[in-house]
Amino acid sequence: MSDLGQKIDAEKQYIALTLDNLRAVLDRPERSIVELAAIATFLHNVYSGIENVLKMVFKAHCIEIPSSDTWHKDLLGQAIARGVISDEVGEPLYEYLAFRHFFVHGYGFMLDEEPLLSLAKGVAGLYARFEADIEGFLGGS
Repeated sequence: MSDLGQKIDAEKQYIALTLDNLRAVLDRPERSIVELAAIATFLHNVYSGIENVLKMVFKAHCIEIPSSDTWHKDLLGQAIARGVISDEVGEPLYEYLAFRHFFVHGYGFMLDEEPLLSLAKGVAGLYARFEADIEGFLGGS
């Protein structure tokens, strides 16, 4: 297995563990601020892992990693434009990117349960599609 493959596999293991922990929190009957903060943290971790994978793929394929103030958004846009991920995966990731921005710049007590749970319940399926896109891109390059 290539060095890139090993690095991506390690990141995928971290994301899988994070998704397992997220499921455990979602299964809890109580939704106190502590549970909401845990859900938010796990969502942020999954999105950060997705960005890490994209950066590894970009680096391995000599695609410049954006360095502007909007690099998170630019990274996602370039991944879609260059066919690393599909529009069907990339477009919903913008919601998680927006959440990532809130998470980094907001406060835990400001979490709104309904939209947070909606993102949390959709992330595993979206991540599975992201994985398939990455595997397709790497297999075709």
